[in-house]
Amino acid sequence: MSDPAASALRPGAVPAAPAGIDLDRLASYLATHRPELTAGPLRAHLIAGGKSNLTYLLRFGEREVVLRRPPLGHVLATAHDMAREFRVISALAPTEVPVPGALLLCTDTEVLGAPFYLMERMPGEVFRTRAQTDPLGDERRRALAMAMMDTLAALHTVEPAAVGLADFGRPEGYLARQVRRWAGQLDRSRSRDLPGIDELRDLLAATAPEGANAGRIVHGDYRLDNLLASADPVAVHAVLDWEMATLGDPLADLGLLLTYWDVLGDSDTAGNPVADGLGPRAGFPTGAELIDRYAGRSDVDVGPLHWHVALGCFKLAVICEGIHYRHTLGQTLGEGFDRIGEMVAPLVAHGLTAARER
Repeated sequence: MSDPAASALRPGAVPAAPAGIDLDRLASYLATHRPELTAGPLRAHLIAGGKSNLTYLLRFGEREVVLRRPPLGHVLATAHDMAREFRVISALAPTEVPVPGALLLCTDTEVLGAPFYLMERMPGEVFRTRAQTDPLGDERRRALAMAMMDTLAALHTVEPAAVGLADFGRPEGYLARQVRRWAGQLDRSRSRDLPGIDELRDLLAATAPEGANAGRIVHGDYRLDNLLASADPVAVHAVLDWEMATLGDPLADLGLLLTYWDVLGDSDTAGNPVADGLGPRAGFPTGAELIDRYAGRSDVDVGPLHWHVALGCFKLAVICEGIHYRHTLGQTLGEGFDRIGEMVAPLVAHGLTAARER
């Protein structure tokens, strides 16, 4: 889960420094490195909704930009790579994939206690909840879902070498490494008994396919609420949250998207904190229709997706467990974290079912 830059300062918001931001140090750093951004007093507002990296709206007088930094406290080593996000949105800027303009990367942890980067604030809305998507009606919900798939197909047709990303990852063995990576993240986030999750890990490791489509740019967490979009007219203005992007098998993006759409989007969990406004239950097209749309606009062989859905379930279970762990330590900012832990068991159960398909 991650933190789209989508909202403005709320009416009456107090221009104080939220947790994770030292306004004095940040203003001093920017005055030296990007003085053109600092025309006016600096204010910062934590953008609500994200469950992983922290996103802030910065205001310098009338100028607004967005800052991204890792979460506070318990941070897994490779899960919140700011330089990786900054590099990929910079590389994709001249392509048909809509991304925010990259402004500045700071790797000096003395400024905010962690690396961070700045990007342009983009127009649009993050469609995250039923309160947002219910008023759209069937026609606009369908158009929005199809625009989401067209954007993903556009990403997967970008030639990495053509945009300076030939060395952005190691496509060979990508899927097997994904299993090992998330197994390692699980070990570092495990704080309670999680029935079935070790069996799911072992099934995935034993059956990882070669990945005939390997070598494409993979977003790593592609879903509707990682887009800035508009519904009238329907358009995707920016793809956000590139922290897990790499070169690999694009079916991993599709499998994870179906996990959000058809697994979490069909959850009975009250006030689902992860996918409340996604999937057929929220009035959107089915996952099968999304895949058909993607296949018609991409040369990727979609093939059987069951293994990739199982990987998506495992990955999201591990992410949810990591967020749950940080919440138990009092290291999360915002709302909804008290229910994140409830999402792990159904993800594991569905992942086991998918992994056993033949």
